[in-house]
Amino acid sequence: MASVALNTGERFRIGRVFNESFAIIGRNLPLCLGLGAAFHALPRFAAWLWYVKSGAGQHSFQAFVIQHPLVSILAVPLYLVLTVVLQTSLIRATIVDLRGEKPDFSDCFGFALALLFPILGLSLLATAGIAIGMVLLIVPGILLTVRWAVAMPVLIQERRGILDSMSRSRDLTSGSRWALLGLWLMLIAANVMTGLVINHVAIPLNVTFGLLADATVRAAILVFSSVANAVSYAELRRTKEGTSVDELAKIFS
Repeated sequence: MASVALNTGERFRIGRVFNESFAIIGRNLPLCLGLGAAFHALPRFAAWLWYVKSGAGQHSFQAFVIQHPLVSILAVPLYLVLTVVLQTSLIRATIVDLRGEKPDFSDCFGFALALLFPILGLSLLATAGIAIGMVLLIVPGILLTVRWAVAMPVLIQERRGILDSMSRSRDLTSGSRWALLGLWLMLIAANVMTGLVINHVAIPLNVTFGLLADATVRAAILVFSSVANAVSYAELRRTKEGTSVDELAKIFS
């Protein structure tokens, strides 16, 4: 499906993405909280609490991996699957909300399951490419991150293949990559600051409370970043191609 680039005279703005993302989460708070808790906060809290309470926390994480290889092997794909399901569900919910309808859990979850393997393939391929870029000179990794910033919403909403979605994301983000970089740097900074506060303040006070706070805040950041990812995609299409929310809705027909 070829895209038609139009000059709408508007620019992609971080402020608009933040405002719209918070508004969408506010309108669908039970759904966002439920998805975040089920697919990130609770699994993360349970896993780290078990890790600490089992006494494994007394040793280095590397030693734990060596002593429990099966747990480590199973944990990585499980984490990837849960994260992909959460992100896909929230992207679906965001677009449904933007077209003026009320998203629901069964629709979003079913949508995530139907696209599980393509999204996993896209995530793994993009992550590998970005990692290689970071190892080389860091800058190529950053460039690839913003270049493929909306590849997931493209695959989900436009039913494209993995490579075609990455190419489409490259085209959509052209001219807006500095703004996208600023958006994701803010989210990364929030994630880093959260880790510092929890590791140096919350966990020393009470391990269980600290781990619960960590899981809750990390889930909140992931929920927001997933919604912002979908809003960014919609904004890029609107500012770059003049595509309205109603026209985005046709993708689901």
